[in-house]
Amino acid sequence: EVQLQASGGGLVQAGGSLTLSCAAIGFTFERYSMGWFRQAPGKGRQGVACISSNDRKPLYPASVKGRFTISIDNAKTAVYLQMNNLKSEDTAVYYCAADRGPYCSGSADYWGQGTQVTVSS
Repeated sequence: EVQLQASGGGLVQAGGSLTLSCAAIGFTFERYSMGWFRQAPGKGRQGVACISSNDRKPLYPASVKGRFTISIDNAKTAVYLQMNNLKSEDTAVYYCAADRGPYCSGSADYWGQGTQVTVSS
């Protein structure tokens, strides 16, 4: 059974940090692009970090570049998202995702259950 188990969300003050974790089981981890998405109330899902299956290089949108860092641990089949200098606009439900394609698309093959991140100003 495929599972992506996300954890680590919570309430943090603006300027603070959080690390999200996602444990992946049930599929060949190394063959998938692994990423993090978020969805704020009333907004669409947005990709915030991706490690491509092609070269394992991280990709970020401008809104989080320099503040968020994605990493993977192949031995633990886990993906992490270190979030620094958090802003109120980072408040959202965060999802980890696994995509068989070369990049993290909105139609990923597998999704975690989501973890809430709330940044207070």
